Amino acid sequence: MFHTIEFKNELLLDVEVSSNHRLEQMLVRQGARLSAQVRPYVVRGRRGFEEVADLLFADGTAIRKISFASFEFVDEDK
Repeated sequence: MFHTIEFKNELLLDVEVSSNHRLEQMLVRQGARLSAQVRPYVVRGRRGFEEVADLLFADGTAIRKISFASFEFVDEDK
């Protein structure tokens, strides 16, 4: 299922195009909205456990291990 998410601040992200290609960098502006499948999980970091997600896009690209604090879900009904 695809969800519309909105980024809370500007981020420079590594985009995985395919396993055969190098990561590409993408600048995402604050307030940018993207449609993605969200695959959540928890990782252990320096400050304890953190909720993160892999964002999978319709074109086959992916952004891995994005903190849930970096984005929010958009209610498109409003």
